[in-house]
Amino acid sequence: MPASMAAVRLPGDSTVEHVRVDVPTPGPGQVLLRMRASGICGSDIRAIYREHLGHGAEAYQGVVAGHEPCGDVVALGPGVATLEVGQGVAVYHITGCGSCAECRIGYPIGCTSSTRAAHGWQRDGGHAEYLLAEAVSCLPLPDGVTHVDGALVTCGFGTAYEGLLRAGVSGRDRLLVTGLGPVGLAAAMLGRHLGASTVIGLEPHPDRAAMARDLDLVDVVVTDPADLADAVGDATGGRGCEVSLDCSGNAGARVAALTHTAARGRCVMVGEGGRIDFAVSDLLIHKQVALHGSWVTSLGHMAELLDLLARWGEHPERIVTHRFSLAEAEDAYAVAAAGASGKVVITWDDA
Repeated sequence: MPASMAAVRLPGDSTVEHVRVDVPTPGPGQVLLRMRASGICGSDIRAIYREHLGHGAEAYQGVVAGHEPCGDVVALGPGVATLEVGQGVAVYHITGCGSCAECRIGYPIGCTSSTRAAHGWQRDGGHAEYLLAEAVSCLPLPDGVTHVDGALVTCGFGTAYEGLLRAGVSGRDRLLVTGLGPVGLAAAMLGRHLGASTVIGLEPHPDRAAMARDLDLVDVVVTDPADLADAVGDATGGRGCEVSLDCSGNAGARVAALTHTAARGRCVMVGEGGRIDFAVSDLLIHKQVALHGSWVTSLGHMAELLDLLARWGEHPERIVTHRFSLAEAEDAYAVAAAGASGKVVITWDDA
């Protein structure tokens, strides 16, 4: 094992800093992973790369970047009996206290303790050659699920899956996805597998709209919001979609999702940031719509999704458009920040 390793930090102002840091040693209950794939998330761009928010769950503490890690176990700390050296694992990227109400039900993302720490935000993340992780946060990759698949599940696909579960998507439902960036593409892909009879996407960027069409993830793609009413009306006989999922964080797209949710339908918002203003009586109360907020996913649902991907023979890495080495991290972040690509991933070897 080398004494030091290459790593990337994000000092803000749309810059990337290459550093060398010590390779950590796993303590009790911990494992050391050799990184194989580490994704770049929209939250990294919005809250760290461009400008440090510096508060709450998104308070960046100057650590190694990257909260979508997947790698191979290379060393076990004392007391770890659930994993083996050489095993590929995806890492649930938040370490909780383990005893608060949210942690007890498997949602460390909502941990209320001051000790809560997320990889890439408050503890070192996956944009390095090695990663120190808690064994309890490491989920083995099923046969057929790649390291890149696993990295995408740790945040974006997990977030989409949780939102779809919150809405109870099934074959009875037509699904509207507003925003076809990486999380929206994930929602469309998984929504089909969960049985949505029709998937409609709203995405104004032509490259992302074209990608959704080319991958056959949606039945109808709308690029002009002014055309959405006709598209949803034609697809649903004027009723609206039983389920809508906003993955954009854009105020107009959020209102569009609510507007085109059918009476007694379910609208879920997973896109971070921003604000929204809408006519509560018209869009929510009188239509009796259930409006949900959904934040990442649980350990249990993340494990469930990994298993389902293996059973379905599905690969999240289908939405990856750009792969970079760690040495090319500056280019990787610039591409992700441009907002025109599919998923951008830093990879090692043949991940």
